Amino acid sequence: MIIRATTVKRIEAQSRIFNLRLIAFIEFRDNTAVAETDRGIAVLKTLMAQHGLGVADVPELGSKCNVSRILNGAEGKKLTRKHMEALSRRFGVSPALFF
Repeated sequence: MIIRATTVKRIEAQSRIFNLRLIAFIEFRDNTAVAETDRGIAVLKTLMAQHGLGVADVPELGSKCNVSRILNGAEGKKLTRKHMEALSRRFGVSPALFF
């Protein structure tokens, strides 16, 4: 059976994505501080840490100030449906992770 190089590359890329998601899930699960945080925010913080991102690197949530307020759980600041959809596209995960 002949396996094409493009198939191998696709499988390797999918494997890397799966591994990143698995690592993010394990960090999310094992982080006790995360347990006290809104689930969507906890997932976002984990993904940001995995990708080495700061508040300036997440324009999907608006200004740096707005990102900071959302991450810190400021009064009335939560992830919106629009935020969740944009983040899911960016990180290649299901929007359901942020609910």
